[in-house]
Amino acid sequence: MADDNVSIPQAEPASDVGWEPELRELRLRQAMARELGGKDRVARQHAGGRLTVRERIDRLLDPGTFKEVGSIAGKGTYDENSELVGFMPGNCVFGRGTVDGRPVVVAGDDFTLRGGSADASIKGKPKMSEEMATNFRMPIIRLIEGSGGGGSVKTIETTGRANLPGGLTETTSFDLVANQMSQVPIVGLGLGSVAGLGAARLVASHYAVMVKEIAAVFVAGPPVVERLGEPRTKQELGGWQIQLRCGAVDHAVDTEEQAFAAARKFLSYMPSSIYDLPPRVRGWDNPDRREESLISAIPKVKLQAYHMRRIISSVVDKDSFFEMGALFGRSIITGLARLDGWPVAVLAGDPLFDGGAWTADTCSKIIRFVDMAQTFHLPIVHLVDCPGFQVGLRAESSAVIRWGVRALSAINQTTVPWCSIIVRNCYGVGGLGHQPVGHLCLRYAWPSASWGSLPLEGGIEAAYRAEIDAAPDPAAKLEEIETRLNKLRSPYRTAEAFWVDEVIDPRDTRKVLCDFANLAAPLRTPGPSSFGMRP
Repeated sequence: MADDNVSIPQAEPASDVGWEPELRELRLRQAMARELGGKDRVARQHAGGRLTVRERIDRLLDPGTFKEVGSIAGKGTYDENSELVGFMPGNCVFGRGTVDGRPVVVAGDDFTLRGGSADASIKGKPKMSEEMATNFRMPIIRLIEGSGGGGSVKTIETTGRANLPGGLTETTSFDLVANQMSQVPIVGLGLGSVAGLGAARLVASHYAVMVKEIAAVFVAGPPVVERLGEPRTKQELGGWQIQLRCGAVDHAVDTEEQAFAAARKFLSYMPSSIYDLPPRVRGWDNPDRREESLISAIPKVKLQAYHMRRIISSVVDKDSFFEMGALFGRSIITGLARLDGWPVAVLAGDPLFDGGAWTADTCSKIIRFVDMAQTFHLPIVHLVDCPGFQVGLRAESSAVIRWGVRALSAINQTTVPWCSIIVRNCYGVGGLGHQPVGHLCLRYAWPSASWGSLPLEGGIEAAYRAEIDAAPDPAAKLEEIETRLNKLRSPYRTAEAFWVDEVIDPRDTRKVLCDFANLAAPLRTPGPSSFGMRP
């Protein structure tokens, strides 16, 4: 077997009935394509702990549903009699199949052929996979390894010229990749070293996953970076911890099988396209279930933290919470869940990180998440605990106010049904983001709720400085003022002015939210959003 050509398999017994000779050649070419880069390179792929692209597709899709497109696209070599003597298939394998019975497009890079780079590509295949997903309104799952059809310095020698980025030689028109985010759900799975265009295609998705210790994602790999004076291993440069903490990738798993399972679960909450609605999947969980632990979920000591994820798990359908972006912007929790079977998008403040204050990263995370909910008609549930935007030099240096205003804008541009439960803090400009103000939203509060222009702690000293300094006992005066103001900021006093719909028993939260999900269901309107989602 030559490096770039798959050898001809054992020929079938000859038959000359009708068009059988031509069909025999078709089967021969298909068999050659299924050999990928050849036995040696397939063995090398397996030795690295990685599946081949065809193995990945078989394990991702429902059994027997893959319908390949372009199965014999590639480059043949011929003898002097124009007889086929070798074949190098294109390094993109794509087609249609089903996931849990629903149609999807899947496109995968074949790393056994020039590491997935452009000089082994049939340029129309990755482009058509994107077009097919959009035009036939199906989700697309990208199985990415290598440069994803991007550049290789060998391309200069094999083509005799250098490619101009964005020119006619590109394997995928990036306008398709970008515009698709406002059309159909996109999953990107990083299943090896992913660089350049491959990295761009991975993150230009609604849900991106890496396989730990196998995948690494970077704009350019270690050889390029080392030439710039920064020697790094693949994992040091673009390992899963790097990419999850900066927000480039949403999730990391231990095995490829787990990556496929994560993709299937994410898609279970999604419609097939913006022209459909997310499917309802009812389980055994009672919408009227009361969770007794919620009565003491919020500590009475204001500065004491608690576990918001336990609250989320208590109020949504059992085992339905699917978190996204857990290691990025950690003062907000984002994820998908079901309420009485209806898919919803969940935002929840996390006081374990920055006291729940919205950092620049938090705001970036919120923007992307609410844009996705708006794009795919998902009602939003917000469990509110936000003391405001992060303050201090570090926060100001991160342009938190600009990112904060962008987050507030994204929230207020949503038109999907929205329900907020204020569980503790809702303060300052950041508190404005607990729900949009331009359309009717539902707003409830727990007895533990507390809100205002700014927290009393720290604000009293500023507002009452002269009175405190003039008192015989400043500490006692401060305590007296704080006690007086705490009585005035009771959620019941605000409820008197009808600024919240109801103050509720925390144990009734699930019932309230399931009622909201059922109320919101007929309001979901399929079709394009008023704005397109960007990567």
